[in-house]
Amino acid sequence: MRRMIVTSAATAAGIVLLLSLKPHGSASAQSLPVISSDTGAAPAPASSGASGSGTSTGPTSGSSSPAAPAAGGTRTVTGSAVDTRYGPVQVRITLTGSKLTKVDVIQYPSESNRDEEINSYALPELNQEAIAAGNANIDSVSGATYTSDGYTRSLQSALDQAGIH
Repeated sequence: MRRMIVTSAATAAGIVLLLSLKPHGSASAQSLPVISSDTGAAPAPASSGASGSGTSTGPTSGSSSPAAPAAGGTRTVTGSAVDTRYGPVQVRITLTGSKLTKVDVIQYPSESNRDEEINSYALPELNQEAIAAGNANIDSVSGATYTSDGYTRSLQSALDQAGIH
């Protein structure tokens, strides 16, 4: 009888723990505001529904415009989603000719308040560095090592797809 009570309690505790876990690919990752190099920060929460539509719903990598536009033309390329310890990171770049003119972070870790705190300062900093450098050879942001690594790998993926080296 005692063994049955202990076993039942352990089973119930195990089920509660399993149900409380959230995978990285949760629905909240699809409604994230895009963090753009235009503004340097996420839009206000009131507009997050409209800007959340910029997240990738199709394949996690690929170009959203022709690979070879006219000279001086503007094109947008989406990098691969890179899995990090805390969740995926994915960027979309805009090029004018062969110059990097804009970086949008369309996917980033956001499961906890700490993720949001880190990304609120790290992603705008990474965007600024990428625009200034014009490539993926940028420094990591202190305290956001995993996000910085995912960011630079996704950025390099987008630049490779665009033929920029």
